[in-house]
Amino acid sequence: MNQAIFGQLNNGVTLMRADFSDHAFERHSHEGFAIGVTTYGIQRFRCKGTQYDSRPGDLVLFNPDDDHDGCRGTADGFRYTMWYVPDAFVASCVEGNRYFSSPHAPDRQLADAFGALSASLTRTPAESLRAESLMRAFLGTMLARHGERPQPGAGPSTMGSATLARVKDYIRTYHARDITVADLASVAGLSRAHLTRAFTAAYHMPPHVYLNAVRIAQAQALIRLGTPLAAVALECGFADQSHLTRRFKGSVGVTPSAWQKMQCATPFTS
Repeated sequence: MNQAIFGQLNNGVTLMRADFSDHAFERHSHEGFAIGVTTYGIQRFRCKGTQYDSRPGDLVLFNPDDDHDGCRGTADGFRYTMWYVPDAFVASCVEGNRYFSSPHAPDRQLADAFGALSASLTRTPAESLRAESLMRAFLGTMLARHGERPQPGAGPSTMGSATLARVKDYIRTYHARDITVADLASVAGLSRAHLTRAFTAAYHMPPHVYLNAVRIAQAQALIRLGTPLAAVALECGFADQSHLTRRFKGSVGVTPSAWQKMQCATPFTS
């Protein structure tokens, strides 16, 4: 059995409960934070080149643009609950640590608190002030315990950062086009081999993975607006609806049509 259920919480935060017996996520990333807890089985994933096995009670903590995949660690499959949190909301919650120091952290106390809070928020979705206050407090606690400030010198040089930022801007602007490595190399003023190495070293993912993440995020925004899926595929740069479906399911865990139905459904309760 492979299934996932989504619900909207507050301030653009989406809650996902997933139960996967054999689904495997392809390498992908998210524009915002992905914060969750494994609730059953072993959730095996690679993030920035390192493999982790997340067991029940373990936290899964992805920063924006952290590349990762995911699959079952045993034949039993795995389950988890995840919040997808906009970067701007997290930034408004804290003044100190802004990013998670590791994508995996065993912390039964916070995992239990996360589960209880998730259940409470889905039971009473109309209490916006309460929901936002509890979420802000929880994110502050989580980042205080498992967060860090960006380390000086951890990224590319100032010149390299500006150059590669132009490449990311180009991808975001022209994601609907059939972008080539030569296009990106021209924007950066680098050779194609150098561009690919530099981008991957700076952002822990090759350009095509980042392009797919941008396209998926744009597809979700259009689906929320009620855009027909065939039109979504073309507007986001996918060859056709079948191509959209493959890439969407590989990153989100469900097909675009299933995700679309979940956006219109009554929020789930625990």
